[in-house]
Amino acid sequence: MNPGGIDGVVSWLVDGARSAQRPDDVLAGMCERLSTCGVPLWRVSVFVRTLHPELMGRQFRWTQGQATEILEAPFRLLEESEYRQSPVVHIYGTGAAIRRRLAGPDARFDFAVLDDFRRQGATDYFAAPLLFTNGEIHVATFATKRAGGFSDGDIASLEAIVPPLARVAEVRALRRIAVNLLDAYLGRHVGERILSGQIRRGETDVIQAAIWSSDMRGFTEFTDSAPPREVTDLLNLYFDRQGPAIHEHGGEILKFIGDGLLAVFRAGDDADFGATCRRALAAARQARLAVDALSLERSSRGKTPVRFVLALHFGEVSFGNVGGGGRLDFTCIGPAVNLASRLEGVAKTLGRTIVCSSAFARWTPGEVLPVGAFELRGIRSSETVFAPREELSDTPGEPHP
Repeated sequence: MNPGGIDGVVSWLVDGARSAQRPDDVLAGMCERLSTCGVPLWRVSVFVRTLHPELMGRQFRWTQGQATEILEAPFRLLEESEYRQSPVVHIYGTGAAIRRRLAGPDARFDFAVLDDFRRQGATDYFAAPLLFTNGEIHVATFATKRAGGFSDGDIASLEAIVPPLARVAEVRALRRIAVNLLDAYLGRHVGERILSGQIRRGETDVIQAAIWSSDMRGFTEFTDSAPPREVTDLLNLYFDRQGPAIHEHGGEILKFIGDGLLAVFRAGDDADFGATCRRALAAARQARLAVDALSLERSSRGKTPVRFVLALHFGEVSFGNVGGGGRLDFTCIGPAVNLASRLEGVAKTLGRTIVCSSAFARWTPGEVLPVGAFELRGIRSSETVFAPREELSDTPGEPHP
C-alpha cells in the first residue's frame, strides 16, 4: 500500500472531485484511486436519501470490472423486511460504523445481505456513516473478496476518505434535491431555466407550442359532498392518468389549478409544427383512454365516474417569469392560452372529451374533423372547432372503449 496515495485520494475528494462530472463518476474515480493504492475493493455502494415525491433515495454501486450503477429506491422499499433489517438502516439509527468479517472463525451474518455477499465470494464488509452538515446520516459500504479480508491499514484508509466523501456527496445531493424539487413542482424545462439563472421578473421568451388545457367535469359538485381526503385521492388518480401521457410524448406540465391542468408541447422551427401537434394529439388520446379506464373502474365499485374535457390549440405564447411581492411563477400567457381555456367550454357543451382549434387542426389534417363554428367568450371572432375523428362516431358524453 502507498500511504501517500491515500492522501492523494483524500485531496481529490476535498477538492470536490472536480474531474468527475456526474455522481457515479465520483464513485468510480474514488474506487479506482483506492484500488491503485492497494485497497482490495470488490464492491462499494453509497446510499443517499433525497427529497423526491416518488423516491426515498438513490444507491450508487461500483463493482470491480463493471460499470457503475445508479439504482433508485422507491418509498415502498421502506415496507420490505430485508431493507428494514439491513446494515444501512442500522447505521441510519445508530450513526456508527460497522465491520463484519464474512470468512473464517470470526464471520458474522447478523444482516441478511451479508450472507448474500458471502455466497458471492466476499470475505469482509465495512460500512460507515456519511455525516452531512445538517445532521442527516447517509451511508457508504465497502466489501472485498481478498483472502483474509481488509487489513488494518485498509480500514484506516477507508476511514480517512469517508469524511471528504461525505462533503462531496452532500454538495452533489443538494443540487440533485434542487433539481428533483424544481422538476416535480415546476417542470423539467422550467427547473433548468431557474438553475441557469433565469429568475428575473419579466424575463420571458416567445415560443410556438401546442397548448393542452384540461378540466374535470362535475368536480365542483363532487367536492361539495365528498370528504377532503377522497377529493385529494381522486385528483391524484386523475392527474396520474394524464401526466405520463404528456411526458411520454414530449410535453411539459406547467401547472395544476384545482382540477385543471395546463401543459405545453414546444415546437422548434416550422417543419416541427406538425410533429408537435401530432405528439400532443397522441398524448390526448392516450390520456383519454387512461381516464376512461379509471372511470369504468370507479363505476364498477359504485364510486363516482370520472369525466374530463381537453382542449388543444397551437400558437405563440410568452413563457417566463410573472409575479410580485417576492413570489414568482414560470408560466405561459397570451391570447393562445386564453383561447385554449375557452375551448373547454365548447367541449362541455358538445359532450365531447377532446376538442381542438382550427390552428391545431391545420397541422393534423385527417386526424380531426370540424364540428361547427362557435363564439368563445372574450374572443373577437368565432372559432371553428374540431374533434378527433374517432370521437365523432361515438355517442357524446359516453366513455370511449
